Amino acid sequence: MAGPTGGSPPPHFYAGPLKYCRWAARNSPAYFWSCVLGAVGPIMVLTVPPILERLGYQRTPPVPLTYPIPAGPRKKLTGYDDE
Repeated sequence: MAGPTGGSPPPHFYAGPLKYCRWAARNSPAYFWSCVLGAVGPIMVLTVPPILERLGYQRTPPVPLTYPIPAGPRKKLTGYDDE
C-alpha cells in the first residue's frame, strides 16, 4: 500500500522510529509537528518552573479574592443626605 502522496509505503513505527519520523515530517508535516508540539506541552509543565526558579524568577502573590474588613467601628458619614 502506498503512502498518502503516492510514493513508497510508509515505514512501520516500531521497526524504525527515527525513519518513520523523517518520513512523517516530509509527507505529512502538519500532523507530525502538531503531535510534536502536543507532546512538548506536558513536558514543559514539569521542566520550566524549576528552571525559572533557578534563574531567580519569583512567582507573584495570588490576587486576593475578598476585600479585607477594617478593624474597629465604621465612621458615620455626614453631608451626603444619608440620614
